[in-house]
This record gives sequence, C-alpha cells and structure tokens, in this order.
Amino acid sequence: MLNELYHSLNPIAFSFGPITIYWYGLAYIVGAILTAVVMHRTQRRWGLNLALEDLVTVVTGVVFGLLVGARLFYILFYGAGYYFEHPAEILALNHGGMSFHGGLVGGILGGVAVCRMYRLSAWTLADLAVIGAPAALFLGRCANFVNGELWGKPTDLPWGVVFESGGDVARHPSQLYEALLEGVVLFCIMQVLSRRTPVPPQGTFMGVFVAWYGVARILVEFVRVPDAQLGYLFGGVITMGQLLSLPLVVAGIGLIVYAHRANRPQRAYIGE
Repeated sequence: MLNELYHSLNPIAFSFGPITIYWYGLAYIVGAILTAVVMHRTQRRWGLNLALEDLVTVVTGVVFGLLVGARLFYILFYGAGYYFEHPAEILALNHGGMSFHGGLVGGILGGVAVCRMYRLSAWTLADLAVIGAPAALFLGRCANFVNGELWGKPTDLPWGVVFESGGDVARHPSQLYEALLEGVVLFCIMQVLSRRTPVPPQGTFMGVFVAWYGVARILVEFVRVPDAQLGYLFGGVITMGQLLSLPLVVAGIGLIVYAHRANRPQRAYIGE
C-alpha cells in the first residue's frame, strides 16, 4: 500500500556532520543533469553540432534563473505577506516554497541571457531544454511526495495515501498525479515529437510544453488542496495554481500557431 510506503520515506537522503542533503535538492541536481543529457542527445540527432560546453553553460544559466524565479514568485504570489514580515526567511530554501510558474519565467530569462552571450539560438535551445525538462519535473514531484507535501483532498480510492501532516485520512497523492502528467506523459510526447521528420519549427516544443503543463496543472488542482495561507480564490472556485496556469495554456497554444506560421527551422547559432 502507498500509505505504508510513505511512512517509511525520509526527506533526508543522507547527512554527515553538520551537512544534510535532502531528496528535494538532489532532484534539482539530477534533473538538471538529465535535462542536459537529453538536450545533447536530441541536438546530435538533429545534426546541430552544438558544443557540450555551450549546453552545460545554458543549463547552468537556466537553473540559476529557475531558482531565483521560483522563489520570487512563491514569495509574491503564495507568501500572503509572510516574507515581508520575516525577510530572513526569504533565503531559507530548506523550508520549502518554490513556484513552477516563477521557475519557468526565471529559467527562460536565464537561458536567453546565456544564449545572447554566446550567440546561440534561444528558440532552439528553449525547445531542446523543454524536451528534457519533464524528466526534472518528474523527479521534483516525486521529491514532493517523499517530503509529504502538496497532498490532495480526502479520497476513498484504493491508492489514497495517509500523510502525517494531512491528518488521519487517506488523500489523493496529487504529487504523483503531477509526476505522471507533467513528467512521464509529457516526456513521451516530447520524445515522439522530437523524432518527427522534418523536425518541427522553432518554438513548437516550447508551445507544447507550456500548454500541456497548464492543462495538467489545472486538472490536478481539482483534487489538490490549495496552500493553506491562500485557500480558494474568487469565492472558492479556483486556486492560485489554476489562476497562474490559465495564461500558460493560452500562451502555449498561441506559440504553437506562431511557430508554424513563422516556420523557422531549428538552428544552433544566430546567423546560420
């Protein structure tokens, strides 16, 4: 049973002396590595001949922007004023508090900045990044499950999980639902799409990624308990996660349409 499995899970991966390593932190590190590997294999299959050093540099810029953006968005949209009253907590990342939507914005900005420095095609690098990103999302959501956070509403389904912080009631393992939809399913979609001939034009993969994530997040939010400090918005009909995801669906669809109208082929460097 999943509830028996949960009670045996420890958020701490290992520790030695004063240093403690959490599964959540490892998920970020391993996710970044997997994303870089998928990017490298995909660009080689596309015949772009990007230097491995360039890919590593881009991924580093994306991760840095992701961390800053994810924390900033959480403080602004989910903090409910708490961090303005306790500014010392802003840097306490071990206490949790990261927003995917902010991570997406920050990651894009960080990646674009690096691409401009090295005259890389930001559109193609963004497409390559989101082909591998679902692997990182999968690990991140699994880490949420290990941490026993972001659980769902009560359920009598056989796979319901009793979380220590969620009371003596079985709940939807909404973290695993997101791991499936945002991770496994989206990764498979990206792999099939990336193997099409000819390769879809620049922006296609980013559009699919953004739109699919928005839809998946909106659906899972129906069975996920909203953040306690915010609750439901607009009379109890929508969560902050859904509110921030609606623009992603619209933007993703618009980007797909734009990409196919512009029909710009994938390229590694600006000016090719």
